[in-house]
Amino acid sequence: MFKRIQSIRGMHDVLPPESGVIRAIEHATQNVLQQYGYKEIRMPLLEETELFKRSLGEVTDIVEKEMYTFEDRNGDSLTLRPEGTASCVRAGIQHGFLYGQPQRLWYCGPFFRHERPQKGRYRQFHQLGVETFGFVGPDIDAELIILSAHMWKKINLPMQPRLEINSLGSSQARKKYREKLIVYLQQHEEKLDKEAKQRLHTNPMRILDSKNPDMQEIIQAAPSLLEHLDAESADHFMQLQNLLSAANIQYTINPRLVRGLDYYSKTVFEWIAEGLGAQATICAGGRYDGLVEQLGGKPCPAAGFAIGLERLASLQVQDGALNKELSVDAYMVLMGKAAEIAGLQLANLLRTQLPISSVVTNCGGGSIKSQMKRADKSQARLAFILGEDELQNQNVTVKFLREKRDQEIVSQSDLVAFLENYINQ
Repeated sequence: MFKRIQSIRGMHDVLPPESGVIRAIEHATQNVLQQYGYKEIRMPLLEETELFKRSLGEVTDIVEKEMYTFEDRNGDSLTLRPEGTASCVRAGIQHGFLYGQPQRLWYCGPFFRHERPQKGRYRQFHQLGVETFGFVGPDIDAELIILSAHMWKKINLPMQPRLEINSLGSSQARKKYREKLIVYLQQHEEKLDKEAKQRLHTNPMRILDSKNPDMQEIIQAAPSLLEHLDAESADHFMQLQNLLSAANIQYTINPRLVRGLDYYSKTVFEWIAEGLGAQATICAGGRYDGLVEQLGGKPCPAAGFAIGLERLASLQVQDGALNKELSVDAYMVLMGKAAEIAGLQLANLLRTQLPISSVVTNCGGGSIKSQMKRADKSQARLAFILGEDELQNQNVTVKFLREKRDQEIVSQSDLVAFLENYINQ
């Protein structure tokens, strides 16, 4: 007997209703991006391993522990993409579209990290990424944050996430701060956990992001990066705050917000939603002005963010807030062969005349009771019933499945107008 094959741990199937919620989120967020003038780019899932080692940093958790890396038949080291920014920059350098005029780009798809699977964190996960190139000022930082806030409204999140911002300053200022931070942490080295001790001389700023409760007192008393910013970065950060305030965007300055990737500089930000436990960050990003040059291109300012789609979907499913567009508008209940033929034609007419509508035709026969059960399970809002009487009188019986209303008799010739009015009410 064959062993039953199951999905790989941490790489899960996305089933209804979550798949429908994710689709609705993608549709809504991509509509917002179109409103702001962003264009789609599609990158491959596989890249040369060196791309991520050079961009993310040799001592980051992703490169050290989490990448899916293997040799192909030619002996080349390849990696399933763990994030999208490096791939987008590589594409920009390779195809030469980073220079000449600014770029606003977005992408959406699967990414891969070998982490311990838990709620909100998977080994294959889906992200919407947004990247901008050629904008040096804080106005693009503000636009990215305002754009993301627009998305939360568009997808009707059950709660308003909170925004945290910080500035990491220039690489030179960060280098000086890093030295001071190491000196401070060494004074408390006996209280650092194993992971923090490993990071002390390789990536000490990541210690500030630790969630270990035993280290919070040390972290809170650590020198603040904001007090060691260079003048240009400090002015950039102040201008960003003014722009956000003018746009009525509420935010909190978190001086311990550092992000986990080496390429960030100046502005960093996170949107955090309550109700997701440890994985509460639904959107994160910032500036990475040095990354293009680091990957072999000419210097080019850049900024962007990424949204975890599974985390957003879990918020929607928890709240039961299935988007209206996920529901079926009408289910055709068809009694008898003649009704099946007429119903097929009528359903196609509705779909053609009303492209915004969703109409499901019953297949496989069945009693009216069984068909009504199917209609209910389909999440349809209406049942259009066609039987012998309806065919003879050229009408349709309409039952309202999601509200307390008496059923109605509607002429078949008026059904398109009836459904259009119902959808738009």
